[in-house]
Amino acid sequence: MDIFFPKILRGLKRGPAVIIPKDFGMIVAYSGIGKKSVVVDAGSGSGFLAIALGNIAKSVTSYEWREDFAKLSEENVKRADLKNVKIKNKSIFDGIEETGVDLVTLDLADSEKAVGLAFNALNETGVLAGYLPHSQQVAKFVEECNKAGFKQTITLECIVRNYLVRESGFRPENIGLMHTAYLVFAYK
Repeated sequence: MDIFFPKILRGLKRGPAVIIPKDFGMIVAYSGIGKKSVVVDAGSGSGFLAIALGNIAKSVTSYEWREDFAKLSEENVKRADLKNVKIKNKSIFDGIEETGVDLVTLDLADSEKAVGLAFNALNETGVLAGYLPHSQQVAKFVEECNKAGFKQTITLECIVRNYLVRESGFRPENIGLMHTAYLVFAYK
């Protein structure tokens, strides 16, 4: 099954795994970000999420502790021709410098350890989005969200199933894009 990527993400270089459109769409929908939103992203990887968010939001600052991934993300931001996306070669665990942000996304190992930092960086109606591949990570993440003082958390999974449409009829394809990660949204 081929994954469709919107135009802004086509032609970018891939290194580590990327957040694909089905999950990105959920982040946009459940966070409510728009053209006035300020976003902090952690775990840049290849920069796909930062770029997709930057195509919508006012500004995106993306933290990446690995120098090679930070360079790849910076190159991809240049390819996407976005001036409102900044890549910081810094660990999110060393602190979030930005304050009053609308959305913080965490897509990295041990992301539950950055929940308190995210809470402090968010404005009074801010949203935290965790991208977590394993259920054990979800349990730790939600526990930290509760400790930090978030008022509500929800956990979702998005599964995409394509359909064959032919003159003789239509039916589901035999394969689909199933589990990629759980998405946890925490609301202040």
